[in-house]
Amino acid sequence: MRFAVIMAGGTGKRLWPLSRESRPKQVLKIIEGQTLLRRCFNRLNGIFDCRNIIVLTNAGYSDLVRADLPELPYDNVISEPAVRDTAGAIGLAATVLAGFDPEATMAVVTADQVIKPTDTFQKAISDGLTFVEKNPKALVTFGIEPSFASTQLGYVKLGESVECSDCENSVSKVEAFKEKPDAETAAEYLENGRYCWNSGLFVWKAKRILELITKNVPQAKLPLETIQAAWGGPSQEETLAECFVKLPKISIDYAVMEKATDVYAIRMDCKWFDMGSFSALADIIKADGNGNIVVASQTELLDCKNSLIATEDDKHLIAAIGLENVVVVHTSDATLVCPMEQAQRLKELLELMKAGGREKFL
Repeated sequence: MRFAVIMAGGTGKRLWPLSRESRPKQVLKIIEGQTLLRRCFNRLNGIFDCRNIIVLTNAGYSDLVRADLPELPYDNVISEPAVRDTAGAIGLAATVLAGFDPEATMAVVTADQVIKPTDTFQKAISDGLTFVEKNPKALVTFGIEPSFASTQLGYVKLGESVECSDCENSVSKVEAFKEKPDAETAAEYLENGRYCWNSGLFVWKAKRILELITKNVPQAKLPLETIQAAWGGPSQEETLAECFVKLPKISIDYAVMEKATDVYAIRMDCKWFDMGSFSALADIIKADGNGNIVVASQTELLDCKNSLIATEDDKHLIAAIGLENVVVVHTSDATLVCPMEQAQRLKELLELMKAGGREKFL
């Protein structure tokens, strides 16, 4: 069977004060009145049966996820009892799916991405599923056609194309994964034409990725086997809580993808944004005539230019005069005001707040 796993555990510190430790970015209604999680779910719902979509999230967010996706079966929300990196999270999902269906094919996506148009995404994921079902040892990732020489994203170097008669998109062998480059190297990648942005989207057989995780990260083998043996039984949650914390903190790229040999990529020519910061909103939301990005129902702006104004409070008016390149974000208990170019320092600000005993605002 085919399954989709939505990774929805991030907090989104660079979107404070909208996002909080108790209310992560994936459940913020900041794009056309929908959450990032809902938009991700809707993209998948055109490919997968709703009953075959799994959401993996932090234990504290489970109720928020279920409230946002009420049509999702209750047990399809899997709560991680501790924060681990992507190898642990994917290992947990693969463990559950392989135990349910040893031949399960799984797509892994993240809840905090914006991808347009939807049909381009769906065709690529469908081709990935088809290719893996024909090549059970294959690991498929998706390369985003770069629109500029980004120094903030990792890259995938594509090699020769391989045969996939039932695929609409071309499938290529992956030659290498590249870390975030400097400006000169990024420009070379863009000009070369064989490099794509690393999307962090994957398709593979559940048992195959589980095999590679436990091979490359031996410390994960016993905890995952123990979780699988207990899953669905009376000790499921207790075993999960006890064993998940024993998984090493390591990304799936370092644990598996950079070491594996049967790695392939499908190129996606689409608009793709990682909603990790306020600056990303400028790429997603159309600016007004003065270049302002407004995510608010009630605003009055006089002579404001190239600024970002945001609130989820429909009854709150934000009024401003003469702002230029300024971020203003309002919530019921906190307000952020800073120059646009300083917004990337939010993590520093949050550390300062924590040191000052203001944890209730985090």
